[in-house]
Amino acid sequence: MNKNEKEANKPVRVVFYGRVSTEHEAQISALDNQMDWYRDLAARHPEWTVVGQYVDEGITGTDASKRPSFQRMVEDAKAGKFDTIVTREVSRFARNTVDALNYTRDLKKMGVEVYFVADDIRTMSGDGELRLALMATLAQEESRKVRERVMSGLAVAKEKGVLLGNGNIIGYDLDKANNTYVINEEQAETVRMIYELYASGLGMEKVAKVLMERGRKDGAGHVKWDAS
Repeated sequence: MNKNEKEANKPVRVVFYGRVSTEHEAQISALDNQMDWYRDLAARHPEWTVVGQYVDEGITGTDASKRPSFQRMVEDAKAGKFDTIVTREVSRFARNTVDALNYTRDLKKMGVEVYFVADDIRTMSGDGELRLALMATLAQEESRKVRERVMSGLAVAKEKGVLLGNGNIIGYDLDKANNTYVINEEQAETVRMIYELYASGLGMEKVAKVLMERGRKDGAGHVKWDAS
């Protein structure tokens, strides 16, 4: 067995990182599919010991500082809890070129490699950073184009008086007859409570816990809350 083969078969502590950018049910299902894909991948790598996974739901990919699981993953990397981060593609990791390069450089200094499977990029390899910069730039540009298309569509809808949403906005009821939303006072009280709790210094998970303790109902009428 040569040196490269020995390196490839060396035991590695691995974590997975997955993200979806919206809270729509279809996207959450896509996240489940992502994690199944990672598990199937791990089964083909007997040298991997999977020690955890980090998932961000309903959170933008353009700013890594706004992704709590991503930030927790970086802190765990500093603590030496794993050797490699496996993520499906560069756009799942970051759509901001600066973020992608800065975080992978910092992780590399900690001795942690990032493996972008679909892009076949390993940050510890010789050309890893160059290839990452190219892919991250493409991902960032695609994100910008998507944002422009969305904003343009919203502007046109506003001009035409099109009512956006399907009526599942907590704090409001859909008035189809008048093509508008009206305040739902009971739900509005919950919305105000969320803002007040957060403004008082509670984190998202603690806010969700308080809402559960107080029996506050979500938009579907269930006493079920989580950080996302």
